Amino acid sequence: MFNSLSERLSQTLKQITGQAKLTEDNIKDSLREVRMALLEADVALPVVKAFIDNVRERAVGQEVAQALNPGQQFLKIVQAELEQVMGETNEALNLKAQPPAVVLMAGLQGAGKTTTTAKLARFLKEREKKKVMVVSADVYRPAAIKQLETLATEVGALFHPSDVKQKPKAIVNSALSAAKKQAVDVLLVDTAGRLAVDDEMMAEIKTLHKAINPIETLFVVDAMTGQDAANTAKAFSDVLPLTGVVLSKADGDSRGGAALSVRHITGKPIKFIGMGEKTDALEPFHPDRIASRILDMGDVLSLIEEVERKVDKQKAERLAKKIKKGQSFDLEDFREQLEQMNNMGGLMGMMDKMPGMGQMQQAAGQLQGAENKFKKMGVIIDSMTLFERRYPDKILGSRKKRIAMGSGTSIQDVNSVLKQHKQMAKMMKKVGKKGGMQKMMRGMGGAGGGMPGMPGGGAGGLPPGIGGGKLPF
Repeated sequence: MFNSLSERLSQTLKQITGQAKLTEDNIKDSLREVRMALLEADVALPVVKAFIDNVRERAVGQEVAQALNPGQQFLKIVQAELEQVMGETNEALNLKAQPPAVVLMAGLQGAGKTTTTAKLARFLKEREKKKVMVVSADVYRPAAIKQLETLATEVGALFHPSDVKQKPKAIVNSALSAAKKQAVDVLLVDTAGRLAVDDEMMAEIKTLHKAINPIETLFVVDAMTGQDAANTAKAFSDVLPLTGVVLSKADGDSRGGAALSVRHITGKPIKFIGMGEKTDALEPFHPDRIASRILDMGDVLSLIEEVERKVDKQKAERLAKKIKKGQSFDLEDFREQLEQMNNMGGLMGMMDKMPGMGQMQQAAGQLQGAENKFKKMGVIIDSMTLFERRYPDKILGSRKKRIAMGSGTSIQDVNSVLKQHKQMAKMMKKVGKKGGMQKMMRGMGGAGGGMPGMPGGGAGGLPPGIGGGKLPF
């Protein structure tokens, strides 16, 4: 997300941050470039105008004139205004109500309401430790009810059955009653969508809202629709008491116009952002972190939180103890490391949060190539027997041929995996020796220290072999 906007803004601001003195002329030129970058990102015109006016007012004032580094101070102003436009801080869900706290999900058809409902259920269950029930009041799309039931099973949420023959109001009343009986903390209500905002849709959802009086009414909107997302959210907020917005499909939006427009146009906070198809791909929306990513400063806080949440600590500790005891690092261990990386969103997902990656197009291409290679490695290892994974040295001619056929790869690819594993096993053996970590880090020039899964950064996260200054091609 924000790739094109980040690239354009970074280039523009890089030119002005090097200036020892800011003048009306260079501020004017930079603001023109910033304006064009925002418009190309499909940010709503009123938002662009207000943003540029605010930056200009602060940039020509004492705030910059008295700064030790005027260029960097200008960058700080742009960052602060980006945060201001998007809401400054994350606004969490308000669940302070007599259980069950009811959350109503609204939005147009195809915006991703049903999937977002399941994602939110998982978020509340895993991170907030809530008992969650979901119900579908979408009687116009039979597949929606079955879809939500399937997703509820996947995320471990209770599912209240409904039928297309029922009235939406009857469905939500029944669900509310069931939620109370089962001591549910949060009831998520998925509603019907339409292709456009219309009177019939608004009348129905207003009736539902009145029937259950939700503490939160969230509008789910497709981020890829750009400033139209903000306009649609505004139309809903004019007739429905929305409490917040969820931006779905943000991983497919390289512009970022919706994220920068919704808060200003609707006055409603963006509470969550969907960054993928998986049910764990829903994150609280932090304006300060998003602003940092737009300006290519990275989002290390989110990366750290993701490591803490997604890295399997038991597996990481087990591997660390195994290596410390001098036991061999086998292909099962290697496969686990690849899986850990995949759980973190892959190399691209992690590096996207690192500062300066927007300016490293060549590295980005290498990372994508490495990520594809890691996927192939995983397939090859999955085609091996348990014996072969534990004793890689026993994988000879006939076994290699069978593994290659089973994984749809070549014998050369199988040899490549075995060679990569052998290098890693040697490195892990050094790590296990007394003082081995320090010696290895000195040999690597300290590269990678502190990153999860990299040598020196704790087990889990990135697979072994990444972080040594070069990619394992």
